[in-house]
Amino acid sequence: MIPAGYHSGRNGSWRSRRDEPSIGGVNEQRTALVTGANKGIGYAIAAGLGALGHRVGVGARDDARREEAVARLRAEGVDAFGVPLDVTDDTSVAAAARQLEEAGHGLDVLVNNAGISGDHAPDWSQDPTALDLAEARRVVETNVFGVVRVTNALLPLLRRSASPRVVNISSSVASLTRQADPDAQSGPVMAVYAPTKSYLNALTVQYARQLAGTGVLVNAACPGLVATDFTGFQAPRTPEQGAVAALRLATLPDGGPSGGFFDDEGALPW
Repeated sequence: MIPAGYHSGRNGSWRSRRDEPSIGGVNEQRTALVTGANKGIGYAIAAGLGALGHRVGVGARDDARREEAVARLRAEGVDAFGVPLDVTDDTSVAAAARQLEEAGHGLDVLVNNAGISGDHAPDWSQDPTALDLAEARRVVETNVFGVVRVTNALLPLLRRSASPRVVNISSSVASLTRQADPDAQSGPVMAVYAPTKSYLNALTVQYARQLAGTGVLVNAACPGLVATDFTGFQAPRTPEQGAVAALRLATLPDGGPSGGFFDDEGALPW
């Protein structure tokens, strides 16, 4: 299902429908930050938001890759800027928050996309009976604590927005319902990556509960199996297709759902 407000062009790029009403009735340009936006799904989300007229911060820790992504987005007509950001580092996250504050544009949308899979076998499996706890902690630090660190640092800015949105990029493997159903199980056992996404989903619900009534809508998006370096480019979906659910949730109207888990076809089971 194509989200309201944009459509996919023949080349897979997102085109804005300028006749759509502004979110929350606000006509000023909205500002978004996408973490891990220098490539893959994060880049596609940044491009999609830019096509909708958002000013987009490209959050990434690698300076060269970040600035290359910014240049590519600008060449596509996106109002993009770079944000040096390592989600695992308190100092880096605090500096990113200061940069956004000092820029004076505020922050309306946060997409927590940065994530890692962790070490795995050639078939992508992660055996729980042979778990490397140090490696597991490394993945949790990025996929879970990184989201908390960034979200909490940027909440003061988000609260000032007329229509703030937070989107956490999750995965279908986060669904305990599907993982526990023998008829629905597919793919390898992933004893590190999958639980971090389940943890992220649980946090999404808790943030939504805590922020209920503030106007901040917090949801988790599943991009599906996307052909990126994360999957070794062995997947059926394009990054643009993987960005659909996140773009929908980032542009929800006021009063939209919060605390949900969605892909581009609708709600997913926990």
